[in-house]
Amino acid sequence: MDSTTAGDIEDRVREIVEEIAPDARFVPKYGGHVIAPDPDDDTHFVGGVFAYAEHVSLEFSQGADFDDPDGRLEGGGKRRRHLKLRSVEDVRKKGAEGFLRRALDG
Repeated sequence: MDSTTAGDIEDRVREIVEEIAPDARFVPKYGGHVIAPDPDDDTHFVGGVFAYAEHVSLEFSQGADFDDPDGRLEGGGKRRRHLKLRSVEDVRKKGAEGFLRRALDG
């Protein structure tokens, strides 16, 4: 994946987060950016965005609790789940907005 595509995917995720939770911030951490929903708290994150060679990973800290009847979320850990996004269109196709709403609305 080229850096332009990765940047476009990250920009779209940021736009969605801004629409849902205008006060949320993207904090550089762990080689990507974590999403801090409370502007006054740098210790609580609901997930993050991380670019890899083949995809951008949109990760959810409590993703195991999310309703996912279509099996779009990946990962088998205790709590975290993620979406592998390979294009801006994947953001829509994989339902990223719904998962971000769930993460940010609690």
